[in-house]
Amino acid sequence: MTTQTSRAVSIQQHGGPEQLQFVEVAVGEPGPGEVRIRHRAVGLNFIDVYQRSGLYPMVLPLQLGMEAAGVIEAVGPGITHLRPGDRAAYASQPPGSYCELRVMPAKCVCRLPDAVSFETGAAMMLKGLTAQYLLKRTQPQGGLNPGDFVLFHAAAGGVGLIACQWAKSMGLQLIGTAGSDAKCALAIQNGAAFAINYSSEDFLARVKEITAGQGVKVVYDSVGKDTWDKSLDCLQPFGLMVSFGNASGPVAPFAPGILGAKGSLYVTRQTLFTHMATRESTQSMADQLFEVVTSGQVNIHIDQRYKLEDVQQAHRDLEARKTTGCTVLTL
Repeated sequence: MTTQTSRAVSIQQHGGPEQLQFVEVAVGEPGPGEVRIRHRAVGLNFIDVYQRSGLYPMVLPLQLGMEAAGVIEAVGPGITHLRPGDRAAYASQPPGSYCELRVMPAKCVCRLPDAVSFETGAAMMLKGLTAQYLLKRTQPQGGLNPGDFVLFHAAAGGVGLIACQWAKSMGLQLIGTAGSDAKCALAIQNGAAFAINYSSEDFLARVKEITAGQGVKVVYDSVGKDTWDKSLDCLQPFGLMVSFGNASGPVAPFAPGILGAKGSLYVTRQTLFTHMATRESTQSMADQLFEVVTSGQVNIHIDQRYKLEDVQQAHRDLEARKTTGCTVLTL
């Protein structure tokens, strides 16, 4: 059995970006159900910040990172969908993608189409699969039909820009929110029907105006605390409130009775990896993502690139809302 070494980014305790430190780790042979992959690019996501800060408490020490793309070096027993030499990409538990080389479960690792670069693969898997499960698998009563209004917060972020384009391809009228005029313009350029600068406009009033008082069928919210209450008021009767992140902090506890008073609303808290629980569901979701990207319906915007050595600065910029689109760490 051969053992190699790899640089990896690890935290010994929860805290700020300064906790991100380089370590040397031993990488052995893949076991049953595993592959060894050498990374070419690594994706950066807000969930990495949550895990580093302790908002999502993790067992320590912890290697961070949830997505990457690279080349399969070896496969363990029982693996039939990947072979050594395959280009591949993934969004996967457990964390650990901030590294050069790793052994990991193969279930969520997918062959990367030749038309998709390593950087694009690393940038799009977690965010693109998130957009897929939101728009395709997390729908309000009666589904989503062409012409329907949906509200999407943080529309100029990595998930948001993919969702804007994907929603347009579905014929939806996506109303996006963002924190600056420039980010609103970016959302519009990527297919949002309307964009609201929530730092200078009341997004509830604008949503009511845009929808002639009717409200939207569904709100997709990764912001959390700062947008929650008004988002509920943006919904039509029987509308669906989809929480999938906490960029401004976790939502405060609320009494379920308010959902009745506001129109018999539905509320759900979604996580990507529930949808990716099986090899089959992962591949089905990835196939849809690859199709919209390779067909040109969705363009993956990589607006920031950092060397893996600059991971602390990458985290600082992400938390300071200085980024748009997707960010990758290069090796």
